[in-house]
Amino acid sequence: MLAIYKKEMRTYFTTPLGYVFLAVFLAVSGFLFAFSTFQSQTSDVSGYFQLMIFGYIVIVPLLTMRSFAEERRTRTEQLLMTSPVTIPAMVFAKFLAAFTMFGGTVLLSCLYYLPLFGYAEENAGPNVGRAFGCLIAMLLLGMCFIAVGIFVSTLTESTVTASIGTMTILLVFVVAAIFNNLIDSYVVRSVLSWISVYSRYVNFTYGMFDIAAAVYYLSITGVFLFLAIRVYERRRYA
Repeated sequence: MLAIYKKEMRTYFTTPLGYVFLAVFLAVSGFLFAFSTFQSQTSDVSGYFQLMIFGYIVIVPLLTMRSFAEERRTRTEQLLMTSPVTIPAMVFAKFLAAFTMFGGTVLLSCLYYLPLFGYAEENAGPNVGRAFGCLIAMLLLGMCFIAVGIFVSTLTESTVTASIGTMTILLVFVVAAIFNNLIDSYVVRSVLSWISVYSRYVNFTYGMFDIAAAVYYLSITGVFLFLAIRVYERRRYA
């Protein structure tokens, strides 16, 4: 497992993929941060994080689209499937490498907060508790989105297809609750609210740690990683 993890991390920095992800993430997050704070003349970063949820729909697939699709395209997946590493360990190693890259970039983007301490009016700096809550939520969301991308990548050998498929699923997860006001059926509204990752994010913006939301995000992560494992188990023994 450690060998696969190291290989994935090395791939991010020996190919353009890691640098493209870093550049796109920092460019998008920098623009949204400036737009939501300096443009609005506020030190509240919760609006920035809300916008970043939509940014992740496009950014995260850049990180996961090659995870397994590239292995199939280059015919190297047979080496993985016949290696002494178990399939769950193989999937988790790729997931952990992608999350390490994602988490490191998110923490790097926290440097944006520093000017807010001097920019805020009347010496009122940003609400640290609220910012920390939003940051935890972003990491949990990223974990969830990466698991979705890993699963979709196991289904195809095309990185473009994997990217588009991941974006589509993530878009459904994010915008599901937005359509609640347009639907009269209570049952449908309840289902949309349940699958929405956006509606569960709200409590974190108040600096509260929502255990139910955290369990939901971890559960979604576990479900999609399990599905990725099942895809490869069926492929190995087919």
